[in-house]
Amino acid sequence: MKKLITGGTVVTAADEYRADVLVEDGKVAQIGHDLDAGGAEVVDASGLLVFPGGIDPHTHLDMPFNNTVTDDDWETGTIAAAHGGTTTIIDFCLTAGEKRLKDAVVKWHEKADGKAVIDYGFHLMVGELNEDTLSQLPDVLEEEGIASVKVFLAYAREFQASDRTLFQAFKVGADTGAVVLVHCENGSVIDELVDTALAEGHTEPKYHYLTRPPQLEGEATKRAIELANLAGAKLYVVHVTCKEAVDEIIEARNKGYDVLGETCPPYLTLDQTYLEKPGFEGAKYVWSPPLREKSNQDVLWHALQSGQLQTIGSDQCSFNFNGKKRLGIDDFSKIPNGGPFIEDRFGVLYSEGVVKGRISLQEFVAVVSTNAAKTFGLFPQKGTIAVGSDADIVLFDPGVERTISASTHHMNVDYNAFEGMEVRGEPVSVMVRGEWVIKDRKFVGNPGSGMYLRRELANAKTERQPVGLGGK
Repeated sequence: MKKLITGGTVVTAADEYRADVLVEDGKVAQIGHDLDAGGAEVVDASGLLVFPGGIDPHTHLDMPFNNTVTDDDWETGTIAAAHGGTTTIIDFCLTAGEKRLKDAVVKWHEKADGKAVIDYGFHLMVGELNEDTLSQLPDVLEEEGIASVKVFLAYAREFQASDRTLFQAFKVGADTGAVVLVHCENGSVIDELVDTALAEGHTEPKYHYLTRPPQLEGEATKRAIELANLAGAKLYVVHVTCKEAVDEIIEARNKGYDVLGETCPPYLTLDQTYLEKPGFEGAKYVWSPPLREKSNQDVLWHALQSGQLQTIGSDQCSFNFNGKKRLGIDDFSKIPNGGPFIEDRFGVLYSEGVVKGRISLQEFVAVVSTNAAKTFGLFPQKGTIAVGSDADIVLFDPGVERTISASTHHMNVDYNAFEGMEVRGEPVSVMVRGEWVIKDRKFVGNPGSGMYLRRELANAKTERQPVGLGGK
């Protein structure tokens, strides 16, 4: 059914204006004034901001990790995302020893099928590239419509790649045009620090951040930057937390290196003192990289405002406190790393960024939607409100004052990392490809309605050269 959104203020990464928006056949059909409703459902958006749907480029739904599995699956996670104003996610498809990389992708499709209520794509994680998997990778990316590869330099016992694997991934990125995402921490040194702390009898949650100092994030960021540049690849540094990493990214970008950076809401609003809460309470805030000293928050906000960091991911990776987090009650290194952020990414950034004058409305749209769409091959289908684009639209009330709480959120987890935070602004109604998923703050969508988004690699297969040394 056609829909006519009237009286609202349309905000994109470039513009802000009063206009009506006509939606037809899942697309934005017209933008203007006094549009002919023609039998459409008319929605009064007076007093509301009309945003393009949020794009969360960093989620982990139904993911095995730390000898357990995240508590939000593709149904609960995407419903929560929709309530929060996000209409597209890009989740990490993990490879875990499959002989065929395609088998890992099939497994991730099975997790999402029949459950996702918003649109989604995949990043493909690679932990080891031998001759066999290296030969498979370009074709899998092209055949499966995946345009990004993830490499971990952390979690030495689970996912950490060698420098050789990292460089091989960059060579594939340069050859195919795939973006290479890197978790930048020095996992091997972290393991040494963890072992030392445990040997000295330190088991409390605060030792999670004490054994993962910011210098190790800065060092790994520098290493990834230089190897990416040597290979001629585009590097996307995920969940940047600290000045040490930001400085490396800024220096590289000033040199003309093809480097992008992402940060996440908790690093902009919380600090390491949350891990110092009494008893085991600090386990709620165990994720990696860890929370940093508060001084890093201004660095991150400035980097967003200046365009040195381009996107906001949630890094959604939820584990119940009164359940899986307690696996590490006697050993901080066994606390499952991750937190629940997918629902609050959009709203926290609006309240802490726009309302407090740290970023403009246009910068807000850019970092929560448009830049991710452009980086990961979804623009202009996603990430903007324009004629011909998908009608992924958020009607947002900027005047609502509310308190974030686990008692009212929609994530399948028993705590909220932002518990008690007072925020202004809230999504009222959310549509994906012209169909309501959230209407008047209530879920009205259908599990399984989310569409898998095939993305084109920057370099066509016919243009490829054998994977080898790049360079600039």
